[in-house]
Amino acid sequence: MTNETVKCGLFLLGGIVIGALGATAVSRGKLKGLKPLASDVLSHGYDIRDKVLETVDGAREDVADVFAEAEAKSKARRSAASPEVEEAALLKKAPGTSAA
Repeated sequence: MTNETVKCGLFLLGGIVIGALGATAVSRGKLKGLKPLASDVLSHGYDIRDKVLETVDGAREDVADVFAEAEAKSKARRSAASPEVEEAALLKKAPGTSAA
């Protein structure tokens, strides 16, 4: 494991612990003013998540389009080169022609 992986894991674990403690405090009613603030923060988090997912989906579609275009160009290039290869093979096999 690299240091970066360990650091990310510790941040995740810390976030889970802080979230669990905060949820416990809110559910017990100790921090009554925190509930509206938490719901506002979470609603903004959902908005950000939706925007990120839209961006990722758009990028995924763009990458798929690029791959499809590349595959089409590759097939076209192979089909254009294929008759020349077949013709050269026929000329080699044809009797009475020299392989110069």
